[in-house]
Amino acid sequence: MSKRLLITSTDLMMVQFLIPHVIYLSENGFEVEIACSDVGGRMDEIREKLKGVVKDIHIVRLVRSPASPTNFKGYGDMKKVINRGNYDVIWTNEPVMGVTTRLAARKARKKGTKVIYMVHGFHFYEGAPKVNWMMFYPIEKFAGHFCDNVVTMNLEDFNRAKKMKLPDVKYIHGIGMNPYRLSEGEVKNDIRSELGIREDAPIVLSIGELSKRKNQKTIVSAMAMMKKKDVHYLLCGKGDQLENLTNQAKELGIDSRVHFLGYRTDVVDICKQANVFVMPSLHEGLPVAALESMYSGVPMVVAKIRGLVDIIVDGKNGFLCHPDDSERFAEKIECLLNDSELSNKMVEQNKEIVVPFCIQSTKKEVWDLMDDLANN
Repeated sequence: MSKRLLITSTDLMMVQFLIPHVIYLSENGFEVEIACSDVGGRMDEIREKLKGVVKDIHIVRLVRSPASPTNFKGYGDMKKVINRGNYDVIWTNEPVMGVTTRLAARKARKKGTKVIYMVHGFHFYEGAPKVNWMMFYPIEKFAGHFCDNVVTMNLEDFNRAKKMKLPDVKYIHGIGMNPYRLSEGEVKNDIRSELGIREDAPIVLSIGELSKRKNQKTIVSAMAMMKKKDVHYLLCGKGDQLENLTNQAKELGIDSRVHFLGYRTDVVDICKQANVFVMPSLHEGLPVAALESMYSGVPMVVAKIRGLVDIIVDGKNGFLCHPDDSERFAEKIECLLNDSELSNKMVEQNKEIVVPFCIQSTKKEVWDLMDDLANN
């Protein structure tokens, strides 16, 4: 008889990361239902992609802000779903959804339901603002005792959860990077031709929201410090820092070599044409964009922060820099551009290191977690 599994997350998390796991679990012995908060307007897409895969899809009235009174309604919605569901296992994700689900499942746990909370990156981390520690640390420590497993995706979070003495803390290699879409034939769009830059001009690439957290201003500053004046910096993504970054590039006199590409559907093509991938983020959980670049064969210069230190060993398969150290970023980017032998060695290392983080591996890791809980 199939084990009954409820998976809870925001609609965005479901679309971006969880759907392959829902399908795999459904195909391998679980009767799956999902409960999502509609924060991104993606519920119709979820229904289409999971048609015939899940038994039921529930919507709960939760929002991302922990202080919103709407979350009381969402808590009531979740309690109804859980108390009627008779689930063997509940898998929950994200802070607000995770706390709500764990509290709503207290009665069900007394009847034998197992609850697993997956951490995609604690909001309290090394170097985080004090307000994050004051708000989120006590909440996570309190809610952590209302589940059977806490699962982390990077070693800093794993060690933190251990020190918090949360129940049965486990580590997995993330939620999965999909290598299949990175292997789709030849490059279809020549980004150098599109942007009108020389064929032999080196490209430095970053992928992600233009935000203070992603910290692209460090690389813009690094561009102005480089001895090589033919390097172009491509930023794939949208965000509220576009105007600030544009003005910064103009003030430094490098705006002709800094290209804001916005949201792109051909990121895979662009990545394959880049010479160096950069990620100067202030904090990450386990960044998929970095893993995809490693798989695509692009050498890395990234911030020395949680998540990235799990996949990059400084000087071996990439370079690590303080997030605000533009001078070191400039030095290490030029080091890779000037030393093709070193660059190639790092690329080969990355192709091996990234294997456990690929979706075919992580789907099995997640299935093992659910199966272990369901049968013990």
